[in-house]
Amino acid sequence: MSTMKFIGLDVHKETIAVAVANDGRSGEIRFHGTIPNTPDAVRRLVSRLRAPDVTLHFCYEAGGCGYGIHRQLIDLGVECSVIAPSIIPRKAADRVKTDRRDAQMLARLLRSGELTAIWVPDEAHEAIRDLIRGRRQAKQDLVASRQMVLSFL
Repeated sequence: MSTMKFIGLDVHKETIAVAVANDGRSGEIRFHGTIPNTPDAVRRLVSRLRAPDVTLHFCYEAGGCGYGIHRQLIDLGVECSVIAPSIIPRKAADRVKTDRRDAQMLARLLRSGELTAIWVPDEAHEAIRDLIRGRRQAKQDLVASRQMVLSFL
C-alpha cells in the first residue's frame, strides 16, 4: 500500500523553505528545512524524500521565479502543482507571514485538497509572455522618457 507525502515549497530567488505533511488527517506536518534554490538542491531533496512505497506531491505558489522548479520536479517523476496566490484560502487573523509558516500551510492545504492548481505554460508560451512583457515595459519607458524631456524643455 502506497502512502502519500505532501510537500509545500515556499520558493524565493535564493532559497526554498520545505514542509512535509504526512498522509492522513492526523498526519504530522513538519518543517523540513531551507534549501538553496538550485536544480542540484531540488534533486537532492527529491532523492531524500523518495521511498519505494511513498508517492510525493509537491506544490508551490506561482510567482516571479517562473516554472523551472515545476518542470524539474515533473522530469524527476514526481507530481507538482503550481498554485495561484490569490486563490489560497487564508484565515482573517493570519497576518504573520514567514517562510516556515507558508510552507507548512501549503503542505496542509494540499493534503486536505483545498488548493486548485493553475495551468503551467510550456517553455514556448513562457518565452512569448516574457517578450510581450518586455515590449510593454519598453513602451512605458518610452512614454516616461518623452514626458521627462518635454517637461525639461
